Amino acid sequence: MRIDGQCHCGAITYQAEIDPEQVSICHCTDCQALTGSPYRVTVICGAEQVRLTEGVPKVYRKRGDNGRIRFQHFCSDCGSPLFTSGEDGGPDDWGIRWGSIRQRDRLPPRRQVWCRSAAPWINDLKELPARPKD
Repeated sequence: MRIDGQCHCGAITYQAEIDPEQVSICHCTDCQALTGSPYRVTVICGAEQVRLTEGVPKVYRKRGDNGRIRFQHFCSDCGSPLFTSGEDGGPDDWGIRWGSIRQRDRLPPRRQVWCRSAAPWINDLKELPARPKD
């Protein structure tokens, strides 16, 4: 599936070819800290499947809980997270951050990882009062 996306301010744009089956939710503590949310949704793909069309992200290096180095790519102007990549260069080396994808409404998650770090209330959201907008 061909997708495109951008950071919040539009300074960085990209296109990619992805497999919709590779969308996952990550509950790791790094994703929680980096998003300020209980989890992050990412589409895994190879580096060759992603093409920047405008701008260059800033990159932050961090060793994850699994011991591997991950590079966090984000917009230096608005701070939007865009990608993650790793030092190993494997076929699933890149992750595109779901929130930056224009077609995200067509990309439901297919799996969850690092569930041991999941917020204990995460499965109880349907019990909360909900409004269509605020």
